Amino acid sequence: MSTTLFDPITLRSLTIPNRIWMADMCQAGAASDGDHTGVPDDRHFAHLAARATGGTGLVLSKATAISPESRLNPYDLGIWNDTQVEAFRRITDFLKSQGTVPGIQLAAARTDAARGSWMDRKFPVGPGKRYGWAPGGTGTVPYGTGSTAVDELDTEEIGRTVAAFADAAWRALDAGFQVAEIHGAHGYLVNQFLFPHSNHRTDGYGGDFAGRTRFALEVVEAVRAVWPQDLPVFFRMASAEGPTETAGDDPEAWTADDTVRLAKELQARGVDLMDAFADGSSAPVAKRVRNQTDMPVAERVRNETGMPVAAVGPLTSPARAQALVRSGGADAVLLGQELLRDPYWALHAASALGGKVNTPVRHHAA
Repeated sequence: MSTTLFDPITLRSLTIPNRIWMADMCQAGAASDGDHTGVPDDRHFAHLAARATGGTGLVLSKATAISPESRLNPYDLGIWNDTQVEAFRRITDFLKSQGTVPGIQLAAARTDAARGSWMDRKFPVGPGKRYGWAPGGTGTVPYGTGSTAVDELDTEEIGRTVAAFADAAWRALDAGFQVAEIHGAHGYLVNQFLFPHSNHRTDGYGGDFAGRTRFALEVVEAVRAVWPQDLPVFFRMASAEGPTETAGDDPEAWTADDTVRLAKELQARGVDLMDAFADGSSAPVAKRVRNQTDMPVAERVRNETGMPVAAVGPLTSPARAQALVRSGGADAVLLGQELLRDPYWALHAASALGGKVNTPVRHHAA
């Protein structure tokens, strides 16, 4: 009998009740300053809790910053202090009560030193401006048109960033999360180091494949060292470069072969699952992947490394998601916009396909 969306999956000692998972989505809106900077509030609770009561097997909290300077914008969530930990614990306790596994995506953003927030993109922030800071990156390459360059991190700053990932993972565990995912996509800091167009460094963190992947692997090793051996670590991977890169058959572009090669290195260091793209792309920049085969990147990683994969992509219908899992193209599906439209997508999928997911659990006063 083939695997279905509704079968549990066990990674290390953690069993996730089904293969319908909520992808990390950019849900900012935290306080930008003061004692509650980066702290999840009732809106974040409602957003994540609704998907849990809707039957989703795993819920990932989006791009949670490992330090104040690692935020994409001033309103991002963070996991660098005890106040944030306590607020997240309220959320993770509820998710677990509904039979849902809580996961967190640990991120160092730094895509753009002058990027504004979701509320004020016309008024970029940067050094010397309110809520502004001076982020660092791989070098002087801007993220995109209209972006500004960032300072190149020196090796000491890289070491502090790796340590910050480990500290954030430790805090995430204290907050009750059971899955830690490292964000290596979409122009975030780990992603910047990986891709040759954004990494022009000439030291041990640039140049060839080994140099460009060094930072990512050090982050994985640091997180894995503090994360319990019986709980899984994920890695979010983009299979295409960011918006500053040229399309077409660019000889310097990141390739699908590179993704598979990286997956092997990650697996050797304790990563249990890669969060990749079902259609082999990082929409809307799919054409920027060189030497892409007809087989989606997620499926290639799964077939060539044996590492489980969770597929992200235009998965809008239960039937399509079911077909992907049944065919062996992915071990689970990560839904984003569909779960924004319908928090009860998993329950509706179960009804449509004859499966079963957890139903909302009621709490009675003592």
